[in-house]
Amino acid sequence: MATSIELVEVRVTIGVDTHADVHVAAAIDQHGRLLGTTNVPSTAAGHAQLTAWAQELGPIDQAGVEGTGSYGAGLTRHLLDQGISVMEVVRPNRQTRRRRGKTDAIDAETAARSVLAGTA
Repeated sequence: MATSIELVEVRVTIGVDTHADVHVAAAIDQHGRLLGTTNVPSTAAGHAQLTAWAQELGPIDQAGVEGTGSYGAGLTRHLLDQGISVMEVVRPNRQTRRRRGKTDAIDAETAARSVLAGTA
């Protein structure tokens, strides 16, 4: 008897640690698996590059952005213009940062996970 495997579409949640010159993004799937990370310039071209990268992984469900009112403002506008739901993400607390370490990629992944978990 043959069995079949049902293919489930990957749904992408991205998290972004924003900075003046570069944004660091992480993408996770709907099950919380890390799909990848990337760095892009914090420019209009970089914003387009970030969304193109994430869309290669699957349809983007939502995004968590640190600093939507400052360094992430342009990216937030771009994502909203693309029809992507954006949530403001606060920086991880010191206990979490101490426990997991501190890198921009870890902060971006934490941002994505907080959106997926509904705690952003």
